[in-house]
Amino acid sequence: MELTYTLVGDYFLPNLKLRDPPDAPPLGRYARMRRAHLREHRPILYNCLLLREELFPHLREIDEAAGTRLQTIADREQAHEIILTELVYN
Repeated sequence: MELTYTLVGDYFLPNLKLRDPPDAPPLGRYARMRRAHLREHRPILYNCLLLREELFPHLREIDEAAGTRLQTIADREQAHEIILTELVYN
């Protein structure tokens, strides 16, 4: 792999391009929130993940975990609602 550079002012910066599979689904809400958090509050970690091409797998993992937790919470709330309904009407 040949690395090319672009002259910006007095500096040569490498032309880096991320490889995200073309069939990858778009990032969900919680993945986008995590990316914004990393960019603003953890820039070194964000850049490390980005340059090692681990950012998008990390974001998809976060999005999946958040979705699982939300589903668990929704299931528990539904179970509590059923119990409360039975207590009120019995």
